[in-house]
Amino acid sequence: MASNPLVSVSEQANAIRALAMDAVQQANSGHPGAPMGMAEIALALWQRHLRHNPADPRWPGRDRFVLSNGHASMLLYALLHLTGYALPIEQLKAFRQLHSMTPGHPEVDVTPGVETTTGPLGQGIANAVGMALAEKLLAAEFNRPGHAVVDHRTYCFLGDGCMMEGISHEAIALAGAWKLAKLVAVYDDNGISIDGRIAPWYIDDVRGRFEACGWQVLGPVDGHSVEAVDAALAEARASTAGKPVLVIARTVIGQGSPNRAGTAKAHGEALGTAEIALTRAALDWPYEPFVVPEPIRAAWDARVAGAAAQADWDRAMAAYAHEHPALAAELRRRLAGELPAAFAETAAQLLATVHAKADTVATRKASQIALESYTAVLPELLGGSADLTGSNLTNTSHTPALRFDAAGAVVKDEQGRGGRHINYGVREFGMAAVMNGVALHGGFIPYGGTFLTFSDYSRNAIRMAALMKRRVIHVFTHDSIGLGEDGPTHQSVEHAASLRLIPNLAVWRPADTAETAVAWTAAIQRDNGPTALLLSRQNLPYAPKANTADIARGGYVLAEPSEVGLKGKPRAVLIATGSEVSLALHAQAELAKLKIAVRVVSLPCTQVFDAQSVQYKSGVLPAGVPRIAIEAGVTDGWWKYGCAAVVGLDRYGESAPASVLFEYFGFTPANVVAVVRKVLGR
Repeated sequence: MASNPLVSVSEQANAIRALAMDAVQQANSGHPGAPMGMAEIALALWQRHLRHNPADPRWPGRDRFVLSNGHASMLLYALLHLTGYALPIEQLKAFRQLHSMTPGHPEVDVTPGVETTTGPLGQGIANAVGMALAEKLLAAEFNRPGHAVVDHRTYCFLGDGCMMEGISHEAIALAGAWKLAKLVAVYDDNGISIDGRIAPWYIDDVRGRFEACGWQVLGPVDGHSVEAVDAALAEARASTAGKPVLVIARTVIGQGSPNRAGTAKAHGEALGTAEIALTRAALDWPYEPFVVPEPIRAAWDARVAGAAAQADWDRAMAAYAHEHPALAAELRRRLAGELPAAFAETAAQLLATVHAKADTVATRKASQIALESYTAVLPELLGGSADLTGSNLTNTSHTPALRFDAAGAVVKDEQGRGGRHINYGVREFGMAAVMNGVALHGGFIPYGGTFLTFSDYSRNAIRMAALMKRRVIHVFTHDSIGLGEDGPTHQSVEHAASLRLIPNLAVWRPADTAETAVAWTAAIQRDNGPTALLLSRQNLPYAPKANTADIARGGYVLAEPSEVGLKGKPRAVLIATGSEVSLALHAQAELAKLKIAVRVVSLPCTQVFDAQSVQYKSGVLPAGVPRIAIEAGVTDGWWKYGCAAVVGLDRYGESAPASVLFEYFGFTPANVVAVVRKVLGR
């Protein structure tokens, strides 16, 4: 972007400072220090390097920008406003207010130009790693000689808090291993956090740490010198090292504030009217709050340059489509997140096949069977596992392992396929947050596996996917005490119930191959939120079904009393999920011998079932009929269904073979029969 010679870089940087301190002051809430300290860094990147178009925030050819230190949200809002995005000054005045476009931390789909929701520190850099990975894999798959239609960079700002969070180490290690040369991170090294100067508790050798993880490190540079930051970013872009790049920029938090600069008070407090007046004088910024003079606005305006950059890319895409029409159509489909026509046919065929075969397998194996079908027709499925591939069964014959050569290029097999299965290593949190970044970028549907008990490590990234409404699929195997001998450290007891508490997360605990196939179908079709699949280690028998249509409703009548030789209405309803469905069916048969008629309801996804019509739900769970839930986990979540009793496990497990544990903890037909009889007074 050409700069206006009549407007100095200090005036442009001070526009950011003024907007940040004014917005925080008006809200009497927020973090002015980082935006004020990072103004020159932001100016150097956004005016001299970042390729973007304010008129089209979702242009696929744009560079991605992630503010990992999301508490500095006013830095991003000021940049978006000044460069010409649809973020008027009224929205900056409404900073942190109800239903404004300027929430306390950046939120994707709320503010135009925001690429990801940040605030939980460290996850932004992990999202950026996922975005850079998606760009690299799409480029390897779609670019052709003379046609580099996928060719953009991912930039990320991060602060001390991001560095301290453990997830950042998981993410930077993966970025180095994957040689993500188009990832550039800028570290705002200001030495201050909420508790004060960080030196007593943060002594990391940042350069050594990143270099050990395979990064190129530049600096430290003067973060208040636009020219110094500009030069470092230019060096990062020109680098031929084949590595991600970290630029260390030394700054003063709250720069410009006479009494708050360099102090913890600048971090998370409004400056106050008196200090703002002093700051205005120190910056030679005599304008009223939220006023930016027109020449300074014009110097920031990126709309003309952005439109030209997008027009160049459009021409490149047109030329690509002329020579490679099928590839261009596929790339557009993938970036739009649309499923191919073959998906519906594959889903129907898969369900019909597993229903006909009625195999007795672990649902983790049933998951792999479903994946084998879907990865054949959905090249966008990008899988992985946190060092448990052989246990999670997330790999298929269509998803070779992702590998890179010494130069950083994607290794392709004899069929010309790049890898689609990622070995994340023992990095559950990093895997989950990287998958969020992949989903945010577009072009892939990411899925990744680990044991259900380790969903605790991933939890905040799962929550972020749910908050951002992104299609991410978590494959959680070894879902109960059925894990067996590894004992209570690995046996999931509270995890199913805990995950069900996350709004907008669909949690499926299927009972057999058919329910698993439906769960995978629903997860792939769901484009407004993540899905967790809770899968068994142990083999589960196929549950006979009159039809499979209602599985997709999340809960359905699996077996009526008539199916065990009894007439009339049920005296009770047994509700079960996963491995306990077969237990409910056995108990139904035993109760029939006592002339007690019960209905068995399989409820693989409570969220989907709860969203059904009142008429449907009352048809499955009729009023006035006692309900008994059965699940090998904590009981709290089941009482909402008006249960008279719950056969569950409100304690941790033990180390023993699975069959021994199920009997020891009362997950037996005899115990279920006893509970039903007690409820019915029989």
